[in-house]
Amino acid sequence: MEPLENLLAESAFFKGLDPRYLRLVAGCASHAQFAAGELIFREGDESSRFYVLRAGKVALVINVPGRGPVIIQTLHEGDLLSWSWIVAPYKKYFDARAIELTRAIAIDGEAVRRKCDEDPPFGYELFKRVAAVTGQRLHAARLQLLDLYAGQS
Repeated sequence: MEPLENLLAESAFFKGLDPRYLRLVAGCASHAQFAAGELIFREGDESSRFYVLRAGKVALVINVPGRGPVIIQTLHEGDLLSWSWIVAPYKKYFDARAIELTRAIAIDGEAVRRKCDEDPPFGYELFKRVAAVTGQRLHAARLQLLDLYAGQS
């Protein structure tokens, strides 16, 4: 099995990260797998973990009153699942459900936050990367909501 540090280095989120920082993250990581249809987390859950998807697909879902669940975005191999582990109040903002068998690297967000506090340049680098993902997710949510409410007066 390939070391987690190498797998993280290959991911889009961690690509180009200083090797010493990759080692810190890999020390907080483990393998995870989710069956098709499995709920990974629910909106409002504590956000103590985040994931880098290695294979499979995950739907980010919000529940719209009067309409039910709406998929905001589908994540694929290489994508980061969950950004809320780095920003208080550390709560999930979407439901996440595996669409198909999904393999991931699970990372202990609380441990990584502590390492960020101990090493501010590391924390700043991760925060910039998470902010980029957050912006992309907000844009995807906006587009889905515009589509959802298009044509309503």
